[in-house]
Amino acid sequence: MRTSAFRNRTLILRASLLFALFALAASSSCLPQPPSNAGGRNITVYGFSIMKEPLEKEIFTAFAAKWKKDHNEEVHFTSSFAGSEIITNQIIQGVDAQVAILSIERDMDRIIQQSHAITSDWRSLPAHGIVNKTPFVIIVRQGNPKGIHDFADLGKPGVQLIHPDPVSSGGAQWSVLAIYGSELIKSEKQTGDRDEARALKTLKAVWKNVFSTPGSAREARTQFELGHGDALITYELEGLLMKQAGAKIEIVVPESTIFSEHPAAIIDTKVKPEDREVVAAFLQYLWSDEAQTSFVKYHFRSATNESLNDTNKEFAQIKLPFYVKDLGGWNKAYPDIIEKIWRDQVQKNK
Repeated sequence: MRTSAFRNRTLILRASLLFALFALAASSSCLPQPPSNAGGRNITVYGFSIMKEPLEKEIFTAFAAKWKKDHNEEVHFTSSFAGSEIITNQIIQGVDAQVAILSIERDMDRIIQQSHAITSDWRSLPAHGIVNKTPFVIIVRQGNPKGIHDFADLGKPGVQLIHPDPVSSGGAQWSVLAIYGSELIKSEKQTGDRDEARALKTLKAVWKNVFSTPGSAREARTQFELGHGDALITYELEGLLMKQAGAKIEIVVPESTIFSEHPAAIIDTKVKPEDREVVAAFLQYLWSDEAQTSFVKYHFRSATNESLNDTNKEFAQIKLPFYVKDLGGWNKAYPDIIEKIWRDQVQKNK
């Protein structure tokens, strides 16, 4: 169980984070905003937190220009971004999202099973519905004062780790799989067998040093940028965006880590027949080289064209990469690792 001190630290940090996010919300689209022009079509997109930059800064605008050129019709976008589990729950509850871009494919399946809002086969889309991917890395303070070189080092005494909450964040679930899975992959490479006891020991040690659990990967990054904590596990692209912004950090690339893969789909029940063409065209556009190039520019890796990834010289080389399929897919990884291991053996005994 979490100690009262842990809860108090988390509440204090969340309060400071909420204050920063409130200021940001006053000048940005943290909540869905109406289109600036009443004419033309509007597409409503709900995405997990780190999708914000490439979509709002390039992809929405580029698609609107293309549609205007081809159809002589204006297209506007309404967008909302939060933790993948939060976005998924909102869609299940009936928000007017027409397109969802989520952190994990399990969330797509939850929408289908719990609300039947997706009626088309999203896995029949290009790249089986995956629009981009990115490996998980560790962010540390400049100079790496805690000497962190791999996931296991995050379990050393005296390390304060910020980790988003797996209950609300798809990125947090990817991170748990990265920590646990990396020990399975490394032990298999070393001995030929996957050492589950070693993986559990590492995850327990790391989680004991988690002192704050923000609601999303983006909130966790913001908290780290406010000066809290010694380390942060997150998507590679978040670290690269932080470096690009001049943050005094270093990116530690684990020997073995997971590549997260991010699915997209139409929320069929929220698309009127007269809007189907433009919404479907936008969804397909996400796999075009133009959109994939924008994702790579913002440090996602392309899901369809590996040659585009060569244009981003900041991408790290991963010695022993793995994917959720190497852990049996989400249908196995979620119940076996997120629930039975992280929730029942690690978090409850913290």
